[in-house]
Amino acid sequence: MRELLSRYLNAGISRRTLFQRLGALGLTSTAARLLVEPLDASEAAAKSEVPESHAVTGSGGDLVVAQMRAAGVKYLFTNPGSFEVGLFDAFTGQTDMHLVMALHEGIVIAMADGYSRVSGKPGFVNVHVIAGTAQMAGQLYNSARDGVPVVVTAGLLDNELWSDEVSLAPRPGFDQKEVTRQFTKISWEARQPASLPLMLRRAMKTAAAPPGGPVYLAMAHYALEAKGVKAQILPEDRFMIPARVRPNADSVEQAAKWLASAKRPVLLVGDEVWRSGATGELVKLAEKHGFAVAESTSGYRNFPTKHPNHAGGLSLKGGADLVLALGARDFGGRVVPAASESPEGARLIRAGLDTAQMSRNYATDLALVGDVREVLKDLGAALDSALTKDRAAKLAAERRAMIAKRGYPSRANFGQSPIHPDELGHALANTLDKDTIFVSENLTGRHDWFPFGYREDEMWWIGNTGNGLGWGIGASIGAKLAAPDRPVVCSIGDGSVMYSAAGFWTQARYHIPVLTVVWNNHNYQTVRHAYSAYKGRMAATGHYAGMYLGDPEIDFVRLAESQGVRGERVAKGTDLAAALKRGMKSTRDGNPYLVEVVISRYGGGAESTWHGSFDLAAARKRKV
Repeated sequence: MRELLSRYLNAGISRRTLFQRLGALGLTSTAARLLVEPLDASEAAAKSEVPESHAVTGSGGDLVVAQMRAAGVKYLFTNPGSFEVGLFDAFTGQTDMHLVMALHEGIVIAMADGYSRVSGKPGFVNVHVIAGTAQMAGQLYNSARDGVPVVVTAGLLDNELWSDEVSLAPRPGFDQKEVTRQFTKISWEARQPASLPLMLRRAMKTAAAPPGGPVYLAMAHYALEAKGVKAQILPEDRFMIPARVRPNADSVEQAAKWLASAKRPVLLVGDEVWRSGATGELVKLAEKHGFAVAESTSGYRNFPTKHPNHAGGLSLKGGADLVLALGARDFGGRVVPAASESPEGARLIRAGLDTAQMSRNYATDLALVGDVREVLKDLGAALDSALTKDRAAKLAAERRAMIAKRGYPSRANFGQSPIHPDELGHALANTLDKDTIFVSENLTGRHDWFPFGYREDEMWWIGNTGNGLGWGIGASIGAKLAAPDRPVVCSIGDGSVMYSAAGFWTQARYHIPVLTVVWNNHNYQTVRHAYSAYKGRMAATGHYAGMYLGDPEIDFVRLAESQGVRGERVAKGTDLAAALKRGMKSTRDGNPYLVEVVISRYGGGAESTWHGSFDLAAARKRKV
């Protein structure tokens, strides 16, 4: 009976079901009512008079689910396993939270990642013990690199209770949390059932605290399955503490003086701009003072891409004499540079909360440690004090004249067969709804046509900088769950699809209306570009090892349809707009859709279809 009442108080079963089960235990309806009504009254009083916390008694899994609900978790992204039975049994019957299942742990992480990038809230995950934990690593790397708050929970088979050689447990002498250590802010293992809500709160808080990032909590199966455990549950606002840290006033004043005197200043922006909601302040400051705005390697477009102050990469005519890095990574990190990547002779001011990214490779002249939005507000006020209105207008005009003009790309490649990526990019930019969330896992796609912005009625870009393949399909599912009333398009290369194609099943099962556009050039084009640039044997012979993805060709339409997602294949540019519109109609009707577009390759080795092959069947000595 105690477990029944616990599940009822935790909203695990309805009032009607409770009365039915109490009746089955032999209680009359009057006796059941006398038992339940005081509980209802005390629970209502607890919610209205003591909002700080409430006690819950139940299984370890019940405590986890109760804390998830109190923390505002809406979705549990998972690929379930048998040793998480305590959690999933407690989750059964939930109506205010939803289980979203995927068929591989990598897709699970990508879904939570995309959800977090769009919603701004931590994504919540459960994966299977050691094997499931290991299989999610590639996507956990993407989240870790971009500082995406994802709370990953898992079951745990304890290899230190008796035998250390346990199936689906860590190898002898190792901990399960060691598998995730380099891709998380911190990892824990929980063995005491009463501590589960506390450790879960700690995990959520750590993941969300700037700079964000994934965390990992492995929960012993016996802790999840333990019965009659009591613990306190806290609401979200009692432990998730938002902060808008302001920078040091003296540093702001010095930065304003340097900006006021600079002839060729550049603002280099990174993802802390988007996460702090600072793009509006950034636009206002750039327009008022004529600042060129360059984009660092980012998962968002942190400044409107068609704005006249948008300067593309970090460059100006004559070079920059001051760089203000706003929530941006330090220069470098792609390859070892032949020379300094910092503009020679330029002052470097860094602003943001992630001090670990400041001065990793290059020295800093001044640091403004604080929330980027607050930094921009304070800088704007300081510049207003440092400059007269006329002087500010004169400087802005001079600076704007030095910003390189960035026009639209040429249409010279339109009308080709196969379709050139320029034509597909143009068709997407001009056909999709203007408020589309554009989730891209397409490293060589052409996106110069797109007017990416930041307002609710503008197109958003969502990407990742880790480039661990298999992110896009799951991320677009998470993005749609976070913003169900906005169109979501997954733009993805053919190679990337095959790392996460099982995600179409999730779209179909939960009626998640994402439009997936596959750019099919039958190639790992990014890698081929690197092979060609090496100028070695592959470039000389045209034999690029492992690059060609034809023979046999993958039928992406049938692949999606086998999992319940309809689609079509487009091979002519004149058919693009109509196909995209059919896909958009399908999503408006509540159904996911796929458009496979056959496109041409470009760059070194584009013409090569060579691939190493052999015929094992012909080499057999026995036809078996």
